[in-house]
Order: sequence, then C-alpha cells, then structure tokens
Amino acid sequence: MERIYFDHAATTPLHPDVLQAMTDSMHQVFGNASSVHAFGREAKLALNQARDSIAAQLGCQPQELVFTSGGTEGDNAAIFGAAWSAWLQQSSETAAQLGSSGDASARKPHIVTTQLEHHAVLHACERLEQLGFEVTYVAPDQMGRVSVEAIEAALRPHTCLISVMYGNNEVGTLQPIEEIGRLARERGILMHTDAVQVLGHLKLELHALPVDFASFSAHKINGPKGVGVLYARAGVHWDPLLYGGSQERKRRAGTENAAGIAGMAKAMEIANGSLPAKLEELAQVRSTLWTELSAVLGDRVVMNGHPTEHLPHILNVSFLDVPTETMLMNLDLAGIMASSGSACTSGSLELSHVLEAMDLPDERKRTAVRFSFGLGNTREEAACAAQQIATIVSRVRTRQ
Repeated sequence: MERIYFDHAATTPLHPDVLQAMTDSMHQVFGNASSVHAFGREAKLALNQARDSIAAQLGCQPQELVFTSGGTEGDNAAIFGAAWSAWLQQSSETAAQLGSSGDASARKPHIVTTQLEHHAVLHACERLEQLGFEVTYVAPDQMGRVSVEAIEAALRPHTCLISVMYGNNEVGTLQPIEEIGRLARERGILMHTDAVQVLGHLKLELHALPVDFASFSAHKINGPKGVGVLYARAGVHWDPLLYGGSQERKRRAGTENAAGIAGMAKAMEIANGSLPAKLEELAQVRSTLWTELSAVLGDRVVMNGHPTEHLPHILNVSFLDVPTETMLMNLDLAGIMASSGSACTSGSLELSHVLEAMDLPDERKRTAVRFSFGLGNTREEAACAAQQIATIVSRVRTRQ
C-alpha cells in the first residue's frame, strides 16, 4: 500500500542533501569548536560558516544567532531570559531607590501572550506564574487571529515581554506580527515570536521585523531533529537559560551540535533557494484537497482557521459526522498520515487548546483533523486522499 504523508507540521523527512552535509561534517570536522588546536579551529570555522549562511537566509547578523536544540529551547530561552532580566533589573532599581535598609521586594514583571501558543510557550508562562510573575493570555477570534487592540488592552506599566507565535501550528493562521511588534517597540517592551512554522514558508528579513527574539527549528524544513536557532536582536538584555561553558558568546553553554548545525544551514539554503516554486506547489496541494473535500462532502466539512491569512502548508478541517480519533484511525489504516494537532495523553486525544481558544462549536472541535504538506506531496495525492476520506465518512455514517 502506498502511503501518503500529510503531517509535515509535526516533522519532515530529511532531505538527501542535508543528510550528505551532516555526514560530511561528522567525517571531516569532528573537533570541538572550543579547542585551540587545528582540529578545533577547523570546527570553529565550519560553525561560523553555517552561522553566516543561516544569518543571510534570515536577514540578520551572525552574532545575533544562538544555536539551540530546537523550537522548545528557543521559546524557553527567550521567555525565561527576558523575564529574569527584567525582574533582576527591576529589583536592582527598587533596592537602589529604597536604600540598603528598605524592602526591595516588588511585584514581578508582567508578560502578555495568547491562548493559541505552542505548549513550549504556554507551559513556560505557566511556570513563571508559579514563580510570581503575572501573565495575560489573550484570546483570538473564531478564525484564530489575535487583534493588535486586544494585545494593547492587555499591556500594563510593568509588562516586560510580548510573545505571539507567527503562524499557528494547528490551524495555520498568521498573526499580525509586524503590527504587534511596532506596538511593543513604541512601549519599550520586548517582543518574541515563535516562528517555527513560518521558517521555509515565508521570506524572513528579521532586521526589518520589529521583534527582539524569534525561535526556529530545523526539523520542520527537512533538516535534522534536535537543532534550532534563536534570534536575539543585538543590544537586547536577557539572561541565559543554560550555564557552563562560554559557547555561543556565553548565551548557551554546551558543545555545539556541529553536524546538526551544518544540516540546518543546508536545509535553509534549499528551502529558501526554491521558495517561490515551493509555495506555489504547497498552495496547489492544499487547494486541491480542500476543493475535492468540499465537492464530495458539501457542508459536512468545514475549514478551521483564517481563509486568507494562513500558512501555505496547513489545512485544518472538521468532518462533522466523524470524531477526530475515528477519522485518524481510519486514515492510518488507509495509509494516510495526518494529525489532530492536539495533545495525546494516555492514548486518548484531548480537545485542541487552539480550537478551544477559538471558541468553535463543540461539533467542530470534536471532529477536527490537521493536514500539513511538504516535500514530495502532490495534487494527485491530495485528490486520492479526498476520495479515501469520502469513503471513510460514508462508512462511518452507515454504522451510526
């Protein structure tokens, strides 16, 4: 049975050229980049070359990039780093004002984020709340988009950070990051965006974007798992998440994953080198699947997310007659890999926190499936999947 992989938002297959770049790195550059001998210098040179390449692809300076283990670490490093830095600065200023005999205890800084964020952001913010920080979680509209006005209304005099994802990993909705970033700049507030899903799907020029931090991950663009990069704008004050060695300008201790970084640089080069053609192909696959599903299922299939402001590779739909778990099980048996986009706990699917935040009707939340597209997918696969889904829906309806 031929299998169709429509779960690229979860992870992507490794590109053959990326594998070759990683293999070359492991064979040829095995030294520790912190070592001063010849092998160490060779490793340092390779690391700098990869950093320069990635910076060129992202439109920023090489020294503004910090290599990480992926999107989760990047999100945590930015959020905790900005929060700790703001708290320490606030505590120092309060102590100076009160004098050595005064009480330097003060209300901890405030963070604004959204109810739509990846759990790497939400759980980090929840931890900060447990430690006494204040967090506001802004709700989106029913298309999964957060308004600038809602973000502005959530701001307080002691807000230190705004964190809003660029493109949602479940429904694909794009957020008004430029407008929110400009608001943050006007108020002197740091701005972070989880940009994991937009990497390789939008042209990024970070210096033109009013953000201070942006998180990225290699395995979403046919690169290796376990490596990512955090953009931290030059001049921004933040405390590191990891302590130890002096790697990454003392911003992220630990020996760098040289082969993974070489793979990420190659994956970004490939992704951006063919970006216009890639985006057109993804849009056609997405459009074909939606058009075919609408034709065979009519009003019993509903799209979730924004109709125009969305990522090109994500399509989230609700099959109103078929529960999510039933649809995913039948799709898997038919050789079609898709996802709910939501958490899996103890073998059972939970309702998506994103769809919950969008305040959709229960029937749509209970029947939602995410299809996400990438390398190797075709319109023929999309048409085939739509026919298989129609058969599944018909079979489930008959049993009801």
